Amino acid sequence: MEIFNLTRAFPSEEKYSLIDQIRRSSRSVCSNLSEGWYKRQYIAAFVSKLADSMQEASETQTWLDFSLALGYLNVKKYDELFKKYETVISQLITMKHKAATFCPKK
Repeated sequence: MEIFNLTRAFPSEEKYSLIDQIRRSSRSVCSNLSEGWYKRQYIAAFVSKLADSMQEASETQTWLDFSLALGYLNVKKYDELFKKYETVISQLITMKHKAATFCPKK
């Protein structure tokens, strides 16, 4: 939601490029995780959705890079958001390594 609110201040010419992309990728992190949570009966499907979430988080970081380079974010806000996504990625990696503990036993 923070990214959604921040992008409201981005220039209107970015509406169909940077704004759409960063909003989509940031939302996809949690939506992929949610989808994966309900696929836990299959470890491979769960791990695949975790990987999708990591990829979307990484993509969001790339869009943050562009936002900083274009002057749409200041360095402080960029660092704050980039670090949050590093934390999310780290947590997803931990979940991936411990996937069996999240999956119901058959």
